[in-house]
Amino acid sequence: MTKNHNLCRRPRIYACCLFFLSISLTLSAQDLLVSGQVTNGQLPISGANVLIKNTNTGVVSDFDGRYTLTARPTDSLQISYLGYTSLTIPIQDRSTINIIMYEDATALGEVRINAGYYSTTDREKTGSIARITTKDIEKQPVNNPLGAMQGYLSGVNIVQNTGVPGGGYDIQIRGRNFINGGTVPLYIIDGVPYGSLSLESADISAGINGADISPLNAINPSNIESIEVLKDADATAIYGARGANGVVLITTKKGKAGATQVTVNLSSTLGQVSHFLDLLKTPEYLQLRREGIINDGRGDRLENPQFNYLYPELKTWSQNRYTDWQKELIGGTAYRNVAQLSVSGGGAQTQFLISGGYQKETTVFPGESNYKKASALSNINHQSSNERLNITMTANYTSEQNQMPRTDLSGVAYRLPPNAPELYTPEGELNWENNTWDNPLATLEEDYNVRINTLLTNVGVAYKLLSKLELKANLGYNTYQLDSYKLLPNTARNPKFGFTPQGYSSITTNNSSRNSWIVEPQLHWKENWKDLDLDVLVGTTFQSQTSEQLVLKGRGFSSNSLLKNIAAANSMEVREADDSDYNYQAFFGRVNLKLKNTYILNLTGRRDGSSRFGPNRQYGNFGAVGAAWIFSEEAFLKTNKILSYGKIRGSYGTTGSDNIGDYKFLNTYNVTGSNYNGTLVLEPTGIFNPLFGWEANKKMEAALELGFLKDRIVINTAWYQNRSSNQLVGIPLAATTGFGSVTGNFDATVENTGLEIDLTSINIRSADFQWKTTFNISVPKNRLVKFPGLETSTFSSDYIIGEPLSIIRLYRSLGVDPQTGIYQFEDYNQDGEITSLDDRNFIEDLAPKFFGGLGNTVTYKNLSLDVFFQFKKQKAFNHLRYASAPGILNNAPSYFYDRWQKAGDIAPLMMATSGGNFSLFPSRFNYSSSNKAFSDASFIRLRNVSLNYNLPKGNNKMAISIYLQGQNLWTVTKFDGPDPEQPSHVALPPLRQITLGTQIGF
Repeated sequence: MTKNHNLCRRPRIYACCLFFLSISLTLSAQDLLVSGQVTNGQLPISGANVLIKNTNTGVVSDFDGRYTLTARPTDSLQISYLGYTSLTIPIQDRSTINIIMYEDATALGEVRINAGYYSTTDREKTGSIARITTKDIEKQPVNNPLGAMQGYLSGVNIVQNTGVPGGGYDIQIRGRNFINGGTVPLYIIDGVPYGSLSLESADISAGINGADISPLNAINPSNIESIEVLKDADATAIYGARGANGVVLITTKKGKAGATQVTVNLSSTLGQVSHFLDLLKTPEYLQLRREGIINDGRGDRLENPQFNYLYPELKTWSQNRYTDWQKELIGGTAYRNVAQLSVSGGGAQTQFLISGGYQKETTVFPGESNYKKASALSNINHQSSNERLNITMTANYTSEQNQMPRTDLSGVAYRLPPNAPELYTPEGELNWENNTWDNPLATLEEDYNVRINTLLTNVGVAYKLLSKLELKANLGYNTYQLDSYKLLPNTARNPKFGFTPQGYSSITTNNSSRNSWIVEPQLHWKENWKDLDLDVLVGTTFQSQTSEQLVLKGRGFSSNSLLKNIAAANSMEVREADDSDYNYQAFFGRVNLKLKNTYILNLTGRRDGSSRFGPNRQYGNFGAVGAAWIFSEEAFLKTNKILSYGKIRGSYGTTGSDNIGDYKFLNTYNVTGSNYNGTLVLEPTGIFNPLFGWEANKKMEAALELGFLKDRIVINTAWYQNRSSNQLVGIPLAATTGFGSVTGNFDATVENTGLEIDLTSINIRSADFQWKTTFNISVPKNRLVKFPGLETSTFSSDYIIGEPLSIIRLYRSLGVDPQTGIYQFEDYNQDGEITSLDDRNFIEDLAPKFFGGLGNTVTYKNLSLDVFFQFKKQKAFNHLRYASAPGILNNAPSYFYDRWQKAGDIAPLMMATSGGNFSLFPSRFNYSSSNKAFSDASFIRLRNVSLNYNLPKGNNKMAISIYLQGQNLWTVTKFDGPDPEQPSHVALPPLRQITLGTQIGF
């Protein structure tokens, strides 16, 4: 019985085992291989994160937007990508899931924003941070990152200084804070501070863009992932003294997990001057010249051959010849060719990116001048399998060669008489027309050449000591080396002067370098307790920078063929010699508290130490508090269908500045280059003052951020007030001291206030068609609040209490006296005389009243169009600043023909003069310093247009796009100068550029 009973039980046991095994196999068999493609409705999205919800398992979409992973039928996928709304999609037993992501107006809770030592989101930030990403940068044919930022960021005013390749930009973030004029922000590239001041010498670069060569040209815009600009105290105080003028954070592209991707980008650009001046033609010009000579009482010279040399344009040159010198000298076409290659990829633990680029650009001037740049970027990211160790290494190397004419020909093009002779003789030689003029192309005989090598490296290491405690270190090194020379051969001068290589020819060389390293260990702790999140960061900074510069000039050569060998010079002198060290050390910290994802408090602080100050003055303390209330999270608003996001934020804090140069507190000396009985002479250049300390900038801000209709419309409005005090300026000294001034702190206060508005809206969003609009406007105001003793100081003619630092004091013109034909001016103090100090009381402001930009992006299937307008309300000097009277030797705008001719005439311009009547000089000079020399320079500019088409993929799976881009295409303005934003009549204005290119990915 028992035996039979056991035999009966065994089949039951086997059956149970088989049942459970079959259940296990069935469950295993239910694991699905899920695949699909991530797109935005038209184009694949590469690099999107596709995770299984509530796990760390996931993949990154490849170049075609495709992904594959294993999951259970009951799982859900979480998909996220920068700038797009995150999605959660249940698998529901499907093996193929194609995902369409929609661009978020702001992606408030998803997009990570670089805030320097930490990251945040638009939703949770308590400070003011403006941002531009690679999506907007890559649509602009620019060589410098600052060029890509123009008009796109509120509170950031950027002006291009020249249209010459490699030239620089001026940038102001929320106005000018300091009397000493410094507005340069702190640049941080991949966590490493980067010097933005050129080391070129004015001895070499005078007349062209050399001293204005921007070191930021070394950063290839194609390699940039994003640029963040930190503006208020909450955002900048963690950088302490270095953040007084704002902080610009540049993040380069990094490798992403996925299949290896190769991208090739080729483009070609044509550039031309966008606007020529309407100048006098030959008959009008010659008539004014003759009339001016007669008015000056020298009409008899017109008939006397012995004065032919004084008036060749009237006596020996053709009276019927006309040349548009603007077209001859700056009317050429500049070409820029760019080639870019990048390779990226990697697995879940290690990713890499290697990118290389080459660019060659010419200019609109005659000749073979060009600018060349080769750049390379490499990046590798690694994470250990247990996710505790992270290492990031980045290296950026750039080599530039700038070989431009030493003299900008723009000024000559505007001034040269319209009947000036031919540039070349029939034999192809420079035409000197019997030594009666200075041929402008003779300057092409001069040689200006600069080579720049830049290396920027960064290593970031992070290790999780505990699950919520991380030890980090940021290590960086950068070197900037500039070598240039200027050759001035005697052949570049009119032969009538009889210059020889032995007596005139010279070479000036500049060998400069700047090397810097930084080490920043940090400790980062995150903790959360139910409704409260805590984020604590502490760290320290050690930075050292050395700069060296040696400028030599050799004069007198036996032959011009030896000019490049300075050792062959008959004499040599040291023009500049500098060797300086700058050391900086700081402690910094941040505490961030977040309650119920609604109330946020951010505390930042920094203690800075700088070698630029004397004993007991080297350290300064800076800090800020920022707070935000996301009121849309309150219960009474959570169900609101109109308002989807609302936040009130504010900040207050102090930053500082040590931007005064090295060794200013010490007695300093220079070698003069001369000698006394064979002994070199030392000349004192600075006087000892150990008492001055840090400049201080107190910043305050209040802001309101609103999102409507699920953030399809987002409006951010911010008001700020910055007060800068303890100004570091040159305090005037009595002449008996032997020094004009001594650097010290002055009890003056400068205030900047302003209103900034940013608007983003997604107007239409469907599967095939999208339309997005962005708009920003800034209304800044600057004023000098306090300056004790201003009236008796050397600054009395420059500044006025209550007025901006950017004012210019002018005479008030009363027009032309109908009887005398001479300019008249208001005698402000009624003393019967027109004097510069007492009667220049008409105030104009060179700073813009408001500025901003308007952009629209329209996408239809594979075709996208971006149109961006920049606008600015401002005033600027017009042509009358440089030439105020008709009849002088230089050419002038056509309206100069409307001048006073006889008693009783009512005319806008005075009587013609050749410049020989010195009694008329005060009137001419005062007019160029009057309100008439100042006019409206407001403009609306079509800054950028980009048209992109993505070709449908063929069997080869290559992604090919073709794009057409335009820069500075069209400007609406009343200003009659070369360019309303760069109104100088001596510098080449920014060019109009058209770019055709293609990008191929495989």
